[in-house]
Amino acid sequence: MRIQIQFRIIGDDNSVIREDEILQFDKDDDRLEAIGLSFADAKAILVGIQERVVSAQAASVLERHRRCDLCGGRLLSKGRCRIQFRTAFGTIALVSPRFHRCPCQPSVTKSFSPLTALFTEHTAPELLYLETRWASLVSYGMTAGLLKDILPISGTVDASTIRRHRHKVAARHDADLGSEQPGAIEGSSPDRQPLPQAAVIAGIDGGYVRNWHDKKHNFEVIVGKSMAAGRDDRYFGLVRSQDEQPGRRFCEVPRSQDLPVTQAVTMLTDGGDSVRGLVGELSPGAAHLLDWFHIALRLTGLGQDAKGLAHHNPVEAVALQSRLERIQWRLWHGDGTEALIRAQGLADDVAALNTAYPGLKRLARATAGLATYIENNIGAIPDYSERWHNSERISTAFAESTVNAVISRRFAKKQPMPWSKQGAHRLLQTRTRTLNGTLRDLFTRWYPTMAANNNESAIPAAA
Repeated sequence: MRIQIQFRIIGDDNSVIREDEILQFDKDDDRLEAIGLSFADAKAILVGIQERVVSAQAASVLERHRRCDLCGGRLLSKGRCRIQFRTAFGTIALVSPRFHRCPCQPSVTKSFSPLTALFTEHTAPELLYLETRWASLVSYGMTAGLLKDILPISGTVDASTIRRHRHKVAARHDADLGSEQPGAIEGSSPDRQPLPQAAVIAGIDGGYVRNWHDKKHNFEVIVGKSMAAGRDDRYFGLVRSQDEQPGRRFCEVPRSQDLPVTQAVTMLTDGGDSVRGLVGELSPGAAHLLDWFHIALRLTGLGQDAKGLAHHNPVEAVALQSRLERIQWRLWHGDGTEALIRAQGLADDVAALNTAYPGLKRLARATAGLATYIENNIGAIPDYSERWHNSERISTAFAESTVNAVISRRFAKKQPMPWSKQGAHRLLQTRTRTLNGTLRDLFTRWYPTMAANNNESAIPAAA
């Protein structure tokens, strides 16, 4: 069986402007693997169609600019150059002529190139989108292999090109963010009613990745997740030293959740210095709550040390466990002031202990650390008992899973490689948008005529 693929361009009057053959090939019909088009056949057809479509569009642009807009005179050609346009269906080579300006139109420039003015970028937005999307989920090398498998671009894509393009997208996104006026967020309608503060919870936490410039040390990456009643969850992330305006970046979160910028937010953190100081910058006026899990974690550790003390000083060990239970009860019921007083007294008493327990120094450091931890976060200790009975969140377990989904699966566990701070920060922007399912929205904002994929949804964290 012989199959012939033809290409035809029809004018406005239904006349045939151009007709030629794209591809001709033979197909057997006696074996299962020969039925239908193969990947090679499909790629060849797509390359042929794309080349003719782009060439026809370029010819239309040149014809439209070949005559003067005022007098209609034909413009003289000055010379020509070649343009390489990378698309998802092959790289198209175009001849780009330059035209002299018509004498009837005074201009600073004596010549111009219509195609150069049109092709301000040499990579098609659709291909740039695919490269950014998959490079945000898997390594650059795996992304290059994936795109080569399914698209006819085998000779025009590699890991370094994809990395450079993804950086370009993230840098443009940051530039757009910097040009916005505070509060003037696209999509936030003044008629939209805010949700109750308890209905919008954001958890932030930190993770560490290897430093490219100082491979013996790591640097911290801050990530978070916003959850609102009746809205899709949204991830966000940043490297603190690379972000001069984290508040504006966080403004994108309620916008993407169809909430007003002024929406009241409750933020849960583990009480660490870096995230605690970031809460006010991300969302001024947000209610900051300390995560109960990290309080319980410290108290549990102290309880284990008390059990070790029981082998050397049983009386003091029982007293220590009893005092820890009282501190825990005070914290659970939101009495941070009394809990701090008791924790400081406990730290002083443990420091004065005289016993042969080998873990005494560790115990003293832990009790002093508990007192400092409560003191630093005393304003963020709510009545956990009341929140628990009202089915309100008291734990940042969802933020812990965010660290795993956003950081570990791309930066650490699966890809144990060092990163620059700028590179990690920019990858976070495209990765969180990809996981949220909003990367396509960013591209359609930059390229309005780019067809929107209405079927795109947030990618599961397992991706």
